[in-house]
Amino acid sequence: MRILLLSHSFNSLTQRLWVELRGRGHTVSLELDIADAVTEEAVALFRPDVVLAPFLKRRIPESVWSRHLCLVVHPGIVGDRGPAALDRAILRDEAAWGLTVLQAIADFDAGPVWASVGFPMRGATKSSLYRGEVTQAALAAVLQALARLPADAPAPAPQAGQWWPALPQAERAIDWATMPTAEVLRRIRCGDGHPGTADRLFEAPCHLFDAHDGAAAATRVPGGTPGELIARRGPALLRRTVDGAVWIGHVRLAALDAEGLPSLKLPATLAFAEAASTLPELPTPLDRADAADWDELHYREAGTAGARVGLLAFDFHNGAMSTRQCERLRDALRFAKARDTQVLVLLGGEDFFSNGIHLNLIEAAAQRPGDSAADESMRNIQAMDDLVLELLTTTDRLTVAALRGNAGAGGVFLALAADAVWAHEGVVLNPHYKNMGNLYGSEYWSYVLPRRVGAERARQITQGRQPLSAPQAQALGLVDEVLARDARGFEAALLQQALALAAHNARPARVAAKAARRAADEAERPLQAYRDAELAQMHRNFYGFDPSYHVARYHFVRKLPHAWTPRHLALHREGRTP
Repeated sequence: MRILLLSHSFNSLTQRLWVELRGRGHTVSLELDIADAVTEEAVALFRPDVVLAPFLKRRIPESVWSRHLCLVVHPGIVGDRGPAALDRAILRDEAAWGLTVLQAIADFDAGPVWASVGFPMRGATKSSLYRGEVTQAALAAVLQALARLPADAPAPAPQAGQWWPALPQAERAIDWATMPTAEVLRRIRCGDGHPGTADRLFEAPCHLFDAHDGAAAATRVPGGTPGELIARRGPALLRRTVDGAVWIGHVRLAALDAEGLPSLKLPATLAFAEAASTLPELPTPLDRADAADWDELHYREAGTAGARVGLLAFDFHNGAMSTRQCERLRDALRFAKARDTQVLVLLGGEDFFSNGIHLNLIEAAAQRPGDSAADESMRNIQAMDDLVLELLTTTDRLTVAALRGNAGAGGVFLALAADAVWAHEGVVLNPHYKNMGNLYGSEYWSYVLPRRVGAERARQITQGRQPLSAPQAQALGLVDEVLARDARGFEAALLQQALALAAHNARPARVAAKAARRAADEAERPLQAYRDAELAQMHRNFYGFDPSYHVARYHFVRKLPHAWTPRHLALHREGRTP
């Protein structure tokens, strides 16, 4: 079929549908929902069999839905209508929820239901559920709906149901004096990552994001009344509840920033740097036995002596890795390399493996006296390079990058620095930098990518700027094994696979061959030469006369409306569709 994706942005759900539908042989093009006239023009140019809307914030114009079959993906059960379906499901602590694909008509979410898929709810943020269960259900429901075409097939009857308006902050509000930890977590998680939960920290109004159970940490801090801030760790502040505590990882200040714009979402300890510095730092061991004691990093081991596996998890908010986070992960990797293991697995986070450098913190540096976005960009990419180098020079054991979640830009090339890359079918990779203002990229990509796929294919991948599903990436040589259908089955499968790899009698020979190849590659062209060449290009991106990177980053972190659809996605505007 000819399928036009109409979406507010090319978000994770839209990308998943893009790669899956194209992988099934459909002709797919994208138009960002910018204006009615733009949508009308896109439909006229592409002549789609169906317009599929995965993520909209506006109504599809009547001139389109009245003449073309338009299917809307709604993250709610049959009968649920309104813009905050998933928010309300989390707030109500629903045990199960669902997703529907509806036909667009005059009223929002009131058209015929073409497909619906249910799923169990996790105790997770809205963003995490959206990237996981909602996206998986959306794919299944969209495929069900498309199977009912051609469009002259009998359409289902319009659905009835209650309309729920946007969830106001009054219904998200936290009463710290009475609410237990579970309720506090739900109220923050239902607004993560938009719009956040309005509250106050250090008497300043702000919105809260990225909350974690802090019960284990709270037992180590005496005193404190409900609502009181009692400690800090990494990016997060620990706040007492009536029955424990919660870690608050990120905030957005309500006050306008130095440029008179809405404040950026930042780590809580950075947004309130001066006030937070008065709180006690509460460190926790990297290899702590209590995995529930939250921190961004965690290391554990499995297996028997001589066939042991180390697993290093790094769960950074939205997959972004700041200079400090890269340094912490580099140090954690050195710790793991000092352990007596035969296989080292980099687990990344549940939602993202990594998305590379931290654009929000780079943007924030532009407002610090004596600093600049260019300087922080260079510090951040140097720290990423140091981390990748630590992995590339691990020659005494096998290393595995296990992608539990998506990966983008430098995060993909961090994964490719490992000996093997494993993923599940739900993972989407974006192995390129060019969309961020023609950024050249570093992380030794010019070494790790061609050695896997060859120089010509490496050029096509980086210049093509297309997202890839894990099976597509496997076909290209970027992923070695796809171990499970989704994230739920992946962790058990990867541990079993890693233990088998550690115990395999061919492992010593593989390690020896790996070390020999690294030595031969180093003799042919040192890693430092790749790094120097990449950073010379990055220096031009950061400090040169062309401001494209800074403009693109600014638009990205400020979430400014799109002015046009990128031409590598709007195939109908480039004459590249039959």
